[in-house]
Amino acid sequence: MAVINQDAHGGAAEQSRPIGVFDSGIGGLTVVSALRTLLPNESIFYLGDTARVPYGGKSAATVQRYSLEIAAMLLSENAKTVVVACNTASAVALSQLTATLPVTVTGVIQPGAQAAIAVTRNGHVGVIGTRATINSGAYERALRSLDPKVRVSARACPLLVPLIEEGWLQTAITDEIIMQYVSPLVNDGIDTLVLGCTHYPLLREAMARLLGDRITLVDSAQNCANAVRELLLRENLCAAGPDAGRLQVALTDQPDNFLRVAREALQLDVGDVQVRE
Repeated sequence: MAVINQDAHGGAAEQSRPIGVFDSGIGGLTVVSALRTLLPNESIFYLGDTARVPYGGKSAATVQRYSLEIAAMLLSENAKTVVVACNTASAVALSQLTATLPVTVTGVIQPGAQAAIAVTRNGHVGVIGTRATINSGAYERALRSLDPKVRVSARACPLLVPLIEEGWLQTAITDEIIMQYVSPLVNDGIDTLVLGCTHYPLLREAMARLLGDRITLVDSAQNCANAVRELLLRENLCAAGPDAGRLQVALTDQPDNFLRVAREALQLDVGDVQVRE
């Protein structure tokens, strides 16, 4: 495990260091986009483990090992804090990362759960995500730790990520599949839906159109960015000065078509993408 030299807490050198963000692939760029909007003067180093994507079908022990390896690469880039922009890694590796890394760590699950509890009107929250995230029960635990009386209806949506990576964000077939997955949750009485995968914010517009005002959508990417901003303020780690921060993107394998899809959908200027072994 790489260890970095820490500056004096809250010092200018420490504040200017980048936020390190990682995901199993490219979906975590939704978190980067939210961070860029919310914290435009922060530099960000994003690392997508595209050589080993997806994490969803791997064992918990394997995801923990991969997460520690990728986080060590972020520390070698002098990251001042680490953001786990992956629901699977947040579900099974966050506690190990928090215990191991010499910097603070933020996942996507707790911020999403907090936002859902804050906005639900009838106390019935729906969660959609990959099979690994849903099977982990991490969202149910997070929601019930905040409100033991909350009702949770969760559903795995394995076809959504391939559709998003294909760039089919606003098509009739995508609409139909969204409703196949989400209609049972709506019929069950949810009033709030957590988008429990960092790919899913790319379908937020379609879901809002299909579900209308009756369902409040909770975007895990946006709420993770809010949590990072609060953390930086609390720890006196906010970058000083008005200059726009730098965004660097690195992947562990050559980028595929989804990088283009994400870049265009999120209007992100990712520059030259580095490949890291």
